[in-house]
Amino acid sequence: VMAALLQRDHDLVCTGQVILADKGFAGRRFEEFVTDELGCHLVRPDRKDESPRHGRLARFRQWIEAVIDTLKGQLGLESHGGRTPAGVYARTGQRLLALAAAIRHNWETDAPVKRSLIAYDH
Repeated sequence: VMAALLQRDHDLVCTGQVILADKGFAGRRFEEFVTDELGCHLVRPDRKDESPRHGRLARFRQWIEAVIDTLKGQLGLESHGGRTPAGVYARTGQRLLALAAAIRHNWETDAPVKRSLIAYDH
């Protein structure tokens, strides 16, 4: 499914981009598609039956899960209230801009924890 999505909407990725995937994306055809046709680098955890290439990626996956949890929880993206695709995009964009502004404010005011959004939580 992912290969079909990327083949149809290949503008979702740029040449040279790193795609971090789960080990379920193991497969020679998929990896060749990503490398040869898209010009991207596929990075995924090594399976037990193959030689080590990328090692453990748990740290990166934790960062991704933290971002997703923030988007769904603190920013309320699961209950966005958008009734049309344009409304969903607008509300999602507003929340992402608010998140970026809060993090930037933490950097500008030299907050001890830069990514903490507790002060802005409702």
